[in-house]
Amino acid sequence: MTPPDLFTQACLILGLLLVAMTMGGSFIKRLPLSAAMLYLGIGMAIGPWGLGLLVLRPTRDVVLLERLTEVAVLISLFTAGMKLELPLNDRRWRIPVQLASVSMVITVAVIAAIGVSLMRMSPGAAILLGAILAPTDPVLASEVQVANPGDRDRLRFGLTGEGGLNDGAAFPFVMLGLGLLGLHELGDMGWRWIAVDVLWAVAGGLGIGYLLGHAVGRGILYLRVRHKEALGSDEFIALGLIALTYGVALLCQTYGFLAVFAAGLALSRIDRHHASQTAVDAPGDLDANAEEQQTSESAAPSTMMRAVQRFNSQLENFAEVVIVLAVGALIAVVPFRWEVLWFTPLLFLVVRPAAVVAGLLGTGIRGQQRRLMAWFGIRGIGSIYYLLYAIRHDISNALAEQLLSLVIAVVVASVVVHGISVTPLMKSYERRKSAAIARKKPDQT
Repeated sequence: MTPPDLFTQACLILGLLLVAMTMGGSFIKRLPLSAAMLYLGIGMAIGPWGLGLLVLRPTRDVVLLERLTEVAVLISLFTAGMKLELPLNDRRWRIPVQLASVSMVITVAVIAAIGVSLMRMSPGAAILLGAILAPTDPVLASEVQVANPGDRDRLRFGLTGEGGLNDGAAFPFVMLGLGLLGLHELGDMGWRWIAVDVLWAVAGGLGIGYLLGHAVGRGILYLRVRHKEALGSDEFIALGLIALTYGVALLCQTYGFLAVFAAGLALSRIDRHHASQTAVDAPGDLDANAEEQQTSESAAPSTMMRAVQRFNSQLENFAEVVIVLAVGALIAVVPFRWEVLWFTPLLFLVVRPAAVVAGLLGTGIRGQQRRLMAWFGIRGIGSIYYLLYAIRHDISNALAEQLLSLVIAVVVASVVVHGISVTPLMKSYERRKSAAIARKKPDQT
């Protein structure tokens, strides 16, 4: 009997893992660790250090890995955008906007300074490192994100919005780093970088995404309510809108990550009144009379939103499994440098907290919420994508090895330390929040 080929092995491993996670998902949620930690361990077990079933080379397989991480980030950004249903004029939007702008710029600048002064990197390489590690991860941070579309908690809202915005907002700094390395056109005195890579690509991406999300959402609702058409295709809405938005954004030379996030944001706002009912509708209502729900003017928006959110959440979970398994396998083939031993704790314990404190000025966030925002700067799939993007744009082999060592080490450390701490810290936070609400209620009666 011939041994199974690689595809057969992959099917067996992935199938067993998904079934096991489904059966033990509730139990795992009660443990002081995250699902990503388990995927990471399994990736190491099936990688070169273990069974040798999954052997990846970052430089050899750069295109494959880049596309996989790109798709994973797109799915998570769309999901994050759909969760944020607060009106855009709500003051709580200052939290994620300032974290994704002020805090991110400070993070890039401080990491770049560390790279130049302590790791003898060139300015371009140091800025590139800062841009790769500045974004927080919307995939691996699901435990601290908005729990449902009606969630108004400032901590969860801030971290969800930050993860959605800064994965795209880091692109200008990636392009600046590549430009200083001579791998991207910046223009005289940086005019092209400012005009195209910053102003147009950011504003254009957000605008294109929001317009397409609104147009597609309203168009589907119009066909359903007025003509009883476009029924039973809710799963295609998410996939189609993500692909369409990303393609149009790239065609217009804007940032597709920001566009997809904005598309999810716009889709969640196609009907503010009915969309707000998503979190409180009975779970069985959707299946009781599916066609009536889809074509009813009052129920169609919330019905569509629930279906899209549920499907996209499942896609996000699947993407997390695939990417974290790959990261686990990569650990064995990346030569880690000694500098990761001091750089990783410096990033988590000094750079991130300082950037968050500065970024939250004027938002009213303080105490436990500020401390948790400072701690949960989870690095993950977004950073892996930017790393692979830089490698594919022909950075030197020496720089690629250095960046691989630093970024993979930070991501693995983040998965472990944040995965261990997320359950007890968030449970403590929820208990204190519930106690505070309970104390306020007698005062209001």
